[in-house]
Amino acid sequence: MKAVHFGAGNIGRGFIGLLLSKSGYEVTFVDVNDKLVELLRSKRQYTVALANEEAASITVENVTAIDGKNTALVAETVAKADIVTTAVGVSVLKHIAAAIAEGIELRLARGERPLQIIACENAIGGSTQLKHHVYEHLSEAVKRQADQTIDFPDAAVDRIVPLQQHDDPLLVTVEPFYEWTVDRSAIRGEFKEIAGVHYVDRLLPYIERKLFTVNTGHCIAAYHGFLRGYETIQEAMKDPVVVGEVKGALQESGEMLIQMYSFDEASHRQYVEQILERFINPYLTDEIVRVGRSPIRKISANDRLVRPARLAHELEIAVPHLTRAIAAALLFQEDGDPEAAELQAYIHEHGVHEAIEKYTELPKEHPLLGQIADEYAELKDNRS
Repeated sequence: MKAVHFGAGNIGRGFIGLLLSKSGYEVTFVDVNDKLVELLRSKRQYTVALANEEAASITVENVTAIDGKNTALVAETVAKADIVTTAVGVSVLKHIAAAIAEGIELRLARGERPLQIIACENAIGGSTQLKHHVYEHLSEAVKRQADQTIDFPDAAVDRIVPLQQHDDPLLVTVEPFYEWTVDRSAIRGEFKEIAGVHYVDRLLPYIERKLFTVNTGHCIAAYHGFLRGYETIQEAMKDPVVVGEVKGALQESGEMLIQMYSFDEASHRQYVEQILERFINPYLTDEIVRVGRSPIRKISANDRLVRPARLAHELEIAVPHLTRAIAAALLFQEDGDPEAAELQAYIHEHGVHEAIEKYTELPKEHPLLGQIADEYAELKDNRS
């Protein structure tokens, strides 16, 4: 069985590629990093280390890689695949779509074997977004044909994999916990399940539970940790003030999730406690600049801060911690982050009220906009 995975980075190797290999797939990574591609092609294996007391390690075998810039080779590999997955970042999906579309055309011309294409990204509807990009490259006739055999089930993925440097460039360290949930209802007919994947018939509650708990809490620790001068999430989570902000926000998003999706309250509380334990894992070093990067995306209308705040507000749940988190994101500065630089430049030129309206897409008259602006002023004054 052949799997094609786009993205040979830490998530690709330490999470998705690992599970595919354990399920018996020969995994071909597609990447534009020439060094990674050559190493994977020559060694055909790599090591995943678990960040725990035992420091256990797993050797992932039967892997190779191809150059993502070689569109013809990528398309041929997709055409022969039994499954295609991605972990490239949602903004990169449009850049890999043409090669996937070409592979689909080749595949359909040779027969009509079913294929699952799963985008494993930190986004709602990642596979749906990828399908939209892919279909932009297909004719109407090919789209109709693809609709009969090519499935794009959405997924939710969760594993903390920090930035890291090792003597062995292929070695990747990951936390022991992982969760990969796939929308079974979007897959037609019989199919081989991937070991370790949780298949569900209604995915959105699981996507939003993860996004508005793990990702929400993680970035709040980063933004408040940044304001208080910390360099890692682990350092920040030793500060009672930061912990209080994270817990307060997850209480707000959790109350919203329980009301919207009827999650069991005790079970959700246990889920939150598990998340908090993961943030303080002493065997991981997770840099605040990594977790906090791309603040424009993170304060966008449907992402981890604004959407839970808006949904909770609609349910008449007070959201002081979530609005303060959005304000903290507006103060995040990192020279190497283009989004952080753009955000600070816009605030400097137009003021914070216009910046909130532009980047969160909250209407000018929305009550949350004023709350965020007030929190911003207070945090900025305290920092000064």
